[in-house]
Amino acid sequence: MTGPENRPENTAEYSAHDRSIGRRGLFVTGAATALTLGTVSFANAAPGDGGGSSGGGTGDRTRVVTGTLPPGAPDFVYLPVEVPRGVRELAVSYTYEKATVPAGTQNNALDIGVFDERGTDLGGRGFRGWSGGARTEFFIRADAATPGYIPGPVRAGTWHIALGPYTVAPQGLPYKVTVTLRFGERGTTPTPVYPPTRAKGRGRAWYRGDCHMHSWYSDGRRTPAEIAALARAAGLDFINTSEHNTHASHPAWEGLWGDDLLILTGEEITTRNGHVVALGTDPGTFIDWRYRARDNRFGHYAREIRRAGGLVVPAHPHATCVGCNWKFGFGEADAVEVWNGPYTPDDEVTLAEWDNTLAVAARSGGAWTPAMGNSDAHRDPDRIGGPQTVVLADELSRPAIQAGLKAGHSYVAESSAVSLSFGASGGHGQHAGIGERLRAERDERVTVRLEATGAPGCTVSFVTDQGTLFTTPLPSSGTGSAEWQTTPSYATYVRAELRHAPLVPGLPGPLAAFTNPVFLGD
Repeated sequence: MTGPENRPENTAEYSAHDRSIGRRGLFVTGAATALTLGTVSFANAAPGDGGGSSGGGTGDRTRVVTGTLPPGAPDFVYLPVEVPRGVRELAVSYTYEKATVPAGTQNNALDIGVFDERGTDLGGRGFRGWSGGARTEFFIRADAATPGYIPGPVRAGTWHIALGPYTVAPQGLPYKVTVTLRFGERGTTPTPVYPPTRAKGRGRAWYRGDCHMHSWYSDGRRTPAEIAALARAAGLDFINTSEHNTHASHPAWEGLWGDDLLILTGEEITTRNGHVVALGTDPGTFIDWRYRARDNRFGHYAREIRRAGGLVVPAHPHATCVGCNWKFGFGEADAVEVWNGPYTPDDEVTLAEWDNTLAVAARSGGAWTPAMGNSDAHRDPDRIGGPQTVVLADELSRPAIQAGLKAGHSYVAESSAVSLSFGASGGHGQHAGIGERLRAERDERVTVRLEATGAPGCTVSFVTDQGTLFTTPLPSSGTGSAEWQTTPSYATYVRAELRHAPLVPGLPGPLAAFTNPVFLGD
């Protein structure tokens, strides 16, 4: 494979300022192979010498590196930068060229982030920020940083700018990276203030949450304050921060929580083989994403999520974006995001795939993977809380919410207007609710009942391991109940769906809500 052509002889910008660039080479990060470019040195330029600076004043030094990444480039390309003592701020900007490509061919897309002098080891401590393709520039200094990046001293040593060629056109991906060091007195790094793990709540109750959304700390356009306000307006009791590949937003929610809103901290781990939400990890936790399914590293990082107190939730497993399809399997999942944002055909595929796993669990009596739904909201008009997961929890706290989600004591609704009650009763007075098992003999008569509000024009269906066995419309008001009788020998589980009228004749209508199952039998 031909490496990036960033040698001085064909890169005028860099050649004009420094000829110390070394040979490019391949190295292994612990999983995926990555490419390391020649080192950028600032040794021969005095502050304010004007050599290559972009109008910077005294105390600035700038270097510019250009090159072209070929098709088939590694997932990550590292540009080492030798940072001397006395640096107050590191500032980086970059550009890359789009190509003319045939219809159906992916064009160039280049992500960016940075690791400090502690190195780029997979899972190491060197991570200092990631903005993916959402920004063209960033800075880091002790007292502040661009959203998505971690404030802190710019210490001397070899830093690495991380380039991620997300897609590369057949002609290659030409890029330019501008690195500026600013010298001077360092500021003071603020002590982070993180959200508390418990809110007042209502005791044991059904709590509504949205655990997948994005602010301007990754590729969203809303501030944390705007998101918190929209969450309250959507009737939510809890949210989870889930920025792409960074934990930088964890301290950004100071003052936004309250007795009525629990804010969990997490991350959307965005690999090249699928995305996973780390739900409710300890504040300040970073989970690495630089691996594919072939690297056999996901199990390790799933355990890292749990060690940090979080849940492992594969996100939008059948989304159509490049790199979004889930390739790691569901053996490590604590729950799966079955419904992501506005209901679309890929959600229908995920719902069917998840339903198939329930039959296996019902037959074996083993563990099953609960479903949840989240908005994945980024910007207007994306709707926070559309959909939302409604979970039965003993209190409004991180451990209680996580326990309810992991047990499947939850349902998913398109908005706070929709409320459900669902369960099954046996002939001897026994009862089981959502996510529970009704102990009953094989031929014992079992009554399944749903009560719903806020779903006008919707139809109720009861789905079993055989498929949909009962359907009835709700009253025009959207408030009503449905009841059906069966036996454990006929249905090993039952779950409920509320759907709107079909948009295309012969196809299912969009979901308004669905429940996790009630299992039947011993």
